[in-house]
Amino acid sequence: MNSSSAGPSSKPRVGSSQPSDSSFKRKRGVFQKDLQHMMYGFGDDANPLPETVALLEDIVVEYVTDLVHKAQETASKRGKLLTEDFLFLMRKDLPKLNRCTELLSMNEELKQARKAFDVDEEKLATME
Repeated sequence: MNSSSAGPSSKPRVGSSQPSDSSFKRKRGVFQKDLQHMMYGFGDDANPLPETVALLEDIVVEYVTDLVHKAQETASKRGKLLTEDFLFLMRKDLPKLNRCTELLSMNEELKQARKAFDVDEEKLATME
């Protein structure tokens, strides 16, 4: 039994040009430059085909949207979406979890450094 012949699925197929029922209109091409640079960094051509970049953008947006919806479902009991909801969803994918944890700690360090820098500037301004 093939599940694709059982009727229309609620999720669009990857590469399909038909948007899902729950999708909203979004600006296409917002991430094109970033994705082109990332593709080049991972060994693709410096100027990949626009169709390839568009397909990759669709896949990334669908993944992130799906992840946010799952995190929202997890957080719905609490009523507030937290960073920990995303970490909970990534708990079984250790490379992603480790990278997210690393980026979050780096973000916290940057916040502390900016805060210290702002305090130093305020002290210098009051001394003059």
